[in-house]
Amino acid sequence: MRHVPVLSGLLGAVALSPLLAAPEPSASRAPGDPSAALNAAAAAAGGPAAGTRVLSYRGVRFPVPEGWAVHRLDRDPNRCVRYDQRAIYVGTPGPRPDCPARVVGGADVLRIEPLPGGAAAAPGRSGPRSGATRLARFTVERTTDHRTRVAVPEAGVRLVGAYGPDPSDVEDLIRSVKIDTGWDPDDPVPDPVPAPVPAPAPTSDPVPDGAPAAPGPEPAEKPTGPPAGEGNEKAWAVGKGFDACTAPSISAMRAWRRAFSVSNMYIGGASRGCAQPNLNRKWVRAVRKMGYRLIPTYVGLQAPCSRYRTHFTAKNAAKEGRKAAVDAVRKAKALGVPERKPLYFDMEAYDSRKKSCRRAVLRFLENWSRKTASLGYVPAVYSSVTSAIRDLVRATDVLQPDAIWFAHWDGKKSLYNHPAIPDHRWHPHRRIKQYRGGHKETHGGVTINIDSNNVDGRVY
Repeated sequence: MRHVPVLSGLLGAVALSPLLAAPEPSASRAPGDPSAALNAAAAAAGGPAAGTRVLSYRGVRFPVPEGWAVHRLDRDPNRCVRYDQRAIYVGTPGPRPDCPARVVGGADVLRIEPLPGGAAAAPGRSGPRSGATRLARFTVERTTDHRTRVAVPEAGVRLVGAYGPDPSDVEDLIRSVKIDTGWDPDDPVPDPVPAPVPAPAPTSDPVPDGAPAAPGPEPAEKPTGPPAGEGNEKAWAVGKGFDACTAPSISAMRAWRRAFSVSNMYIGGASRGCAQPNLNRKWVRAVRKMGYRLIPTYVGLQAPCSRYRTHFTAKNAAKEGRKAAVDAVRKAKALGVPERKPLYFDMEAYDSRKKSCRRAVLRFLENWSRKTASLGYVPAVYSSVTSAIRDLVRATDVLQPDAIWFAHWDGKKSLYNHPAIPDHRWHPHRRIKQYRGGHKETHGGVTINIDSNNVDGRVY
C-alpha cells in the first residue's frame, strides 16, 4: 500500500529555515490518484496532515509518515536494524546489536546516518539549495539488492533506503527531505518535532544496511576447475558452527572462538534481514585469522509461493537467478572472498506442493548455480528439507548445486541417514545441517541469538 498522502505539501505550518520546494509527485503515480487531492487539502489548510510528525536530525528535516516507527540508534545502540518491519533509523548502529537469529527482509526502511569519512559543509556554503533540489527530484533506481543510497554532504548525512516490491514509498520519503541551511555541526541533535495532531503509536522495528560496492560491470565469465583451498587450507571444514542475523563484533567473535569454528555471514540480497554494521573486509580478515571458517550467504528474492514480499515469478525466475549470482559475486569480492569459494543462496521455506512454483524455484536455483560457477565461485544452496532441498533431490533435469546447507530443526546433528537426502548425494564434505533454530547462547560473557549448525561442508 502506498503511503503517499503524508509525503508532500505537509510542512506549511512548521516553522523551519528556508527549505527546498515541496517534492514533486512520483512519476509513477497515476493521474487522478486520490492522494493528490488529500495533499492539496492539507496544503490549503496551511498545516501538516493529521498524524504527521516532523523528524529533525543534523541538517535534515522531513515528515514521518503514519505507520513508520522511528528509532534513535544514538540513544539505543543495541537496537537491531531490521529489514522486516517498516521504520526509520536515525544514527549509527552499535557494534553489538541485539538481533533475532532469523529475520527475512522485504520491508520499506530508511536509515539516516552521519556521512562516513567527512564532515558536512559549513552552513550556507556549497549550495545547499542545489542539494535540496536534487533530493526533491530523486529517483530510486531498482537494484538487485533493493537498496538505495544518497549522500547529502550539505547536511552531513547519508540516506540508506531498503524497499520491498515497490520503491515508491522510500522514494517519496527521500524526496520529502528538507535541508536546514542554518544547521551547525556543533549543535546538539534535537528530538523529533511533534505535529499539531499527535501521531498514533507506531508499530515496531525494521531497516537497511551499509554501503556494499556500487554496481559495476558484470564480472567476466571464466571456466572453473574443482574447488580448491587457499594455500594449504582445505576447501571444506568439519566442526560446530553458528549463524546470526548480523555479523557479531570482532570482540564477540573472539569470545566465542573456543566454542565454535565456523560462522555464517550474510553478504547481501533483497531479503537479507538485518543491517551489517560490522561486516567488511577487515572483519573477514580478523575472524579468519582467529581460525574461523566462514559460510558466505546471499538472501535474494524468494519463491513466489512463499510468505515473503520480495519474490521472483515463474516468468522471470531464470533471469533473477542469474542477477542474484552476479550481485553475490560482486559482494563476495568486496569482502575479500576469493574465487573457488562457496556462495550459498538462502531460499527460505515455501509451499512446494504447487507445481508451477516448484518449477520456478528450480529454474531460479539452476541459473544461480550456473552463473555462480561461470564467475569462478562454488554454487551452493541453503533451504529447508521440506522445500528446496527436497525439490533438488527429486529433480533429475536441473543443474545441481555443488554443496547444500539444509535446515531441519530436530535437534539431531547427524548429517547423513536423512530420509529426504540420499547419503550418496552431496558427499563427501558437501553438507551443513542447521539442526536448531533461533535461541540465545552465552560464551566468554557474550550473548548472541543464533541458529546452530553441524558442518562437514564447503566453506571459506
